[in-house]
Amino acid sequence: MGGFNLQELMSQAKRQYEVLQQKMQDTVVEGSAGGGTVLVKMDGRKQVLSIKIDPEAVKAGDLEMLQDLITAAVNGAGRKVDEAMQSTMGGMLGGMGIPGL
Repeated sequence: MGGFNLQELMSQAKRQYEVLQQKMQDTVVEGSAGGGTVLVKMDGRKQVLSIKIDPEAVKAGDLEMLQDLITAAVNGAGRKVDEAMQSTMGGMLGGMGIPGL
């Protein structure tokens, strides 16, 4: 029969999935807003690991601005995770030898 072995392909997909899960856990990105006023660290599973806020931003008393900066930093970190995982997935799928990927 031709070179297409479904069982081997499934086994390879499972190994790739396990590698991806580990990579998601190990990946850490940082998003910032307000010129570094707010820094957010997030892992590849989009779990927020830490948030750092410049004390001067709190002293300013502008709660709405601070909320906007936190939102922007979290969203920026989320986009970086998406980019990192898309790059990882593209490399993994290309290595599987599936036509068209």
